[in-house]
Amino acid sequence: MEGNRRRLKRALHIGFLFLSAYGMAQTPDVFRLEYMLMPRNDTGAKLSRVKLVANVPIKVKDSHNIVIGGEYNLLGYDLQRNDVTEGDLFNYFHIVDLNFAYVHKYNEHWRLIGVLTPRLSSTLDRPVENGDFSINATIGAFKDRQDIEKPYRLIFGIAYNSAIPQRIPLPFIYYEKRFHPNWTYVLGVPKTGIKYHLKQKHIVQTEFILDGYSVNIQNSTSLPDAGFASSISSTVALITLGYSYNLNKVMSVYGYMGHTLFQSGVLRDNDRNDIFTLNDDPSFYFRTGFRIGI
Repeated sequence: MEGNRRRLKRALHIGFLFLSAYGMAQTPDVFRLEYMLMPRNDTGAKLSRVKLVANVPIKVKDSHNIVIGGEYNLLGYDLQRNDVTEGDLFNYFHIVDLNFAYVHKYNEHWRLIGVLTPRLSSTLDRPVENGDFSINATIGAFKDRQDIEKPYRLIFGIAYNSAIPQRIPLPFIYYEKRFHPNWTYVLGVPKTGIKYHLKQKHIVQTEFILDGYSVNIQNSTSLPDAGFASSISSTVALITLGYSYNLNKVMSVYGYMGHTLFQSGVLRDNDRNDIFTLNDDPSFYFRTGFRIGI
């Protein structure tokens, strides 16, 4: 049982690290403003996040597109426990992505995608340093048929992240299909779910989501009997139920609530080994926001 838990934990840790690059290829946003809250659980951990996304698509010849933009995440981490360090441990984390994407029209239905995402993820207690930076890269293809009776979207490819211990490209796949006038299913990573379309503007959906972050700790933290922690990593698998209201074809507001199925917040040393578990208890989950899609 413990061996299975360790294997699941490792798989989730690896999986979430390439989601930023993959997410842009999957569901690009022109603009998104979002707030997420995981209230305090039995471990004493509370996490909040403000996400701001802005991307500018630029059309070039023959229906090809360049997308330039960025994403900023401000995470507030409040941990009420006394067995980690003396004094305050963390307050806020900053994750900044710059997105450079190229979408090539291969034929009438297929597009090829390349995304390069330099990332800064840090506590920013002092001026930036080498450990604050990493690179995400994604290449893939998608087919989007919305002009048929049962519209669908298929996306697949490989993604690379320089921050993961195993520095190898990782495959991904995403498939969304409206198989009934009122029903759509989604299969993939980081999101799998099903949507019910009440009317043209109203959608109720349930989702299984993989989420997480990895942030460099600029002032390495001394731990009792565990050495020095140079980064913090969190991985969450959760189930949600939510509602989305479409203001028009590209603009929507949404709200979700749910609960974690798996959660692991750990401190890591310079070799990226887990040396201390901060939070592995269940949590409730709330998310709301406003989105403008492409």
